[in-house]
Amino acid sequence: MEQYIDRFIRFIAVEKGLSENYQLSVRQSLEQFTTWLEDQFTITDPGKVQLSHITDYLSFRRNDDGVAASTMRLNLIALKVFFRHLAAEGKIAEDVAEAIDSPRLERYLPDTLSEPVINDFLESIDTDRELGSRDKAILELLYSSGLRVGELVNARLEHLNLEERIIRVTGKGNKTRVVPLGTAAEEALDYYIRIERRRLANNKTGSEIFISKRGGKLTTTRIWQIVKERAGAAGIDANVYPHLLRHSFATHLLGNGADLRVIQEMLGHADISTTQIYTHVDQKHLRNIHRKFHPRG
Repeated sequence: MEQYIDRFIRFIAVEKGLSENYQLSVRQSLEQFTTWLEDQFTITDPGKVQLSHITDYLSFRRNDDGVAASTMRLNLIALKVFFRHLAAEGKIAEDVAEAIDSPRLERYLPDTLSEPVINDFLESIDTDRELGSRDKAILELLYSSGLRVGELVNARLEHLNLEERIIRVTGKGNKTRVVPLGTAAEEALDYYIRIERRRLANNKTGSEIFISKRGGKLTTTRIWQIVKERAGAAGIDANVYPHLLRHSFATHLLGNGADLRVIQEMLGHADISTTQIYTHVDQKHLRNIHRKFHPRG
């Protein structure tokens, strides 16, 4: 199975041009299935896989592993496209996964931080301490512009216009968009770039905005660590991660009257239905306000 997985990953990378993150997700899903299949049935040949093997595996993932519907959907999609490709290439006699319907993807309301908590969090960072101005600029930009963590680590100096308070980023599907910056983010970035980034940079440093202590490009994993470390130092009990700031960005914009289409554009969502989840968050907030303050709430 491993050689077929390797070839399939090369196919979706080279022929389909799908992102590295998607390739990793598909590989993980297929390798998990392969391990289970070998453990349970000692099957290593995709030509011997039957529909019942796949349905048994999905049942195991749902009932024994207790994975979420969103993960189940990703697992099944990976299996369906993999076996469809093998059948199209003549590697197996038939597409055994074709008969399985994709599970309904449950819509969960995203977590957010309140505006006061966000403000306290951002103000808690001492920019006079080492890497303080860098980390504050990272957090301010995540919250001010709603960037994905991958967009942030790849953000470049030549794509940042502090005078106009805008930044150009490349998101999912290699699509480029221009996103505005808030005043606080502009000030934090200006200070970091003029003072700390200049000190951290060396002759091997690229044009990425955010760099490490050694002058290299930061990774998405390091951004996660920075966000969690700073949240812990600020005494925030909630599970804080980069995407939480993106959720908070969208929710606070909507709650303060921003148009949903504008938020969609800033987030880089291809479909308005993706952005509409934030209307549910806002409605939930309104219901809570009603219950709290209405005399018969």
